[in-house]
Amino acid sequence: MICIANDARFWDRVARKYAADPVADAAGYERTLERTRHYLKGDDTAFEFGCGTGTTALKLAPSVARIVATDISSEMIAIARERAEAEGTTNVTFAVATPDAAPWSDGSFDVAFSFNVMHLVAAREAALRGVYRLLKPGGLFISKTPCLKEMNPLVRAAVPVMQFVGKAPYVAYLSAEDLEREMAAVGFEIVERARHASRGRDARPFLVGRKP
Repeated sequence: MICIANDARFWDRVARKYAADPVADAAGYERTLERTRHYLKGDDTAFEFGCGTGTTALKLAPSVARIVATDISSEMIAIARERAEAEGTTNVTFAVATPDAAPWSDGSFDVAFSFNVMHLVAAREAALRGVYRLLKPGGLFISKTPCLKEMNPLVRAAVPVMQFVGKAPYVAYLSAEDLEREMAAVGFEIVERARHASRGRDARPFLVGRKP
């Protein structure tokens, strides 16, 4: 709980700047959205955790009936609600929550998303078990996240320094194989593995897991 509280304060502090930053690889991001839409149906109810300022939830909203999008940062959620109101999007609900402590009933959702956040979750097993619980049988969990084990060693070395001076939250050192193992350990069957970067080495694996 202490780690979550500290990270929430970090993201509250940087939320407005984060919201203003452009997507680093716009073409790769669009590929991820396109592939995610492939799995969505118009009557689906979706769950997103680590939604940040709501960009992805709002882009995917036309493809489903409803999205519940969550984050640990109340300031991120406030920005997401502002964006939804400005865009006139009414089928996305934003809430401060985590998957392991989510108030929704078992099997409430057809699909779950987690983009660019799994490497920031210290209690990943609990989060994955929470997502698994929230999904209906046959439901899908779609994830894409940076894997620091696959990145330049200089990037990995910089993270502890940034954390020490308060410029970075908790970050896990993961590989795609680590994430697959963790997803499989809670019961997900991996049905797709992909990389969507438009340039350079892609250290952000796109994984889709199905709940049997």
